[in-house]
Amino acid sequence: MEELELDPHPLLARLREHEPVSWLPALGGWLVTRRDLALQAMRDSETFTVDDPRFSTGRVVGPSMLSRDGAEHGRHRDPFARPFRLDAVRERFTTLVESETERLIDAIEPDGGAELRRSLAGPLSAAVAAKALGLERTDPGEILAWYDAIVAAVTGVAAGDRVTPAGREAFAALGASVEPALAGEPRASLVAAAGQSGDLRPDEVVSNVAVLLFGGIETTEGMICNAILHLLSHPEERALVEADRGLLANAVEESLRLEPAAAVIDRYARRDVRLDGASIERGELVTISIAGANRDPDVFPDPDRFDVARDNARLQIAFAHGPHVCIGMHLARLEAHTALGRLLDRLPLLRLDPAGHAAPRGLVFRKPPTLRVIWG
Repeated sequence: MEELELDPHPLLARLREHEPVSWLPALGGWLVTRRDLALQAMRDSETFTVDDPRFSTGRVVGPSMLSRDGAEHGRHRDPFARPFRLDAVRERFTTLVESETERLIDAIEPDGGAELRRSLAGPLSAAVAAKALGLERTDPGEILAWYDAIVAAVTGVAAGDRVTPAGREAFAALGASVEPALAGEPRASLVAAAGQSGDLRPDEVVSNVAVLLFGGIETTEGMICNAILHLLSHPEERALVEADRGLLANAVEESLRLEPAAAVIDRYARRDVRLDGASIERGELVTISIAGANRDPDVFPDPDRFDVARDNARLQIAFAHGPHVCIGMHLARLEAHTALGRLLDRLPLLRLDPAGHAAPRGLVFRKPPTLRVIWG
């Protein structure tokens, strides 16, 4: 388990080459590490489902779009989906993301150094998620504290622990904050729009808001931190981006490929099935390694290399695939592109702090716990 948390990539490479569908006692289930098999499992919700009482996120926040399939999945997801389409995201969120990024960089610029996870990536993700959901009156620090507790609870459940009291309390506090937003203006708040759609009960809106905060903060924060880390750790690749800003978007895709913020996703077998020769029994856990699939050498030559000009970097599947593809992927990309671009523009000689230690870690969600940088 420790190997999967600290640096899973050598183990994933061995499994992908010799046994791409492997039984791992540490996980209590099967691990899928090859890209074609990962796509097959994610696309086939009739065989590999999230709709299981053991699903970790569902145990913490209740039924949501993340833990339902078929018509029920559509009922939970559809009231939130339209505002996250690419054109709607650009129209609705570009100005907000740009202004919030500038505000956060303004706050740290005079200092000559900062820890970017909690001075930029986390606050940006939290502010944008709160605005999108109609929770902008809630203190971003409170939202970050709730999400920390919920993420810790989900991660613990995935590792076999019980839901923590802190996780339950954070979810309850989130629910209390969401309740007033249900009566807001639907055109200005996803919470109000979903609550007044007639498709979801108030408690179901709260569960889906928790999931959207979970993705909108946790994985977006990780995506931004990992992209900064990769670019600052590879001076030659950074120089290419500095010389041609058109490469910035592809650099973010390559960072997502190399270190997806959500390293694994869980499914459960609805029936006995064979997957690449492995005999999976009904009810067994099937964990899909996004991290393993994204370094499949049959798709990505020299897969451990960070290459901002990689011509197929967008084939990464960090946002998952199939019915449960990430609803917020366009917004997450907008935030990462903006944050990374403005950091490079505004902080000359931006570099990793040699006194710090930054490396991604985490079994389920992977990012550096701290990301200390200096400039000037």
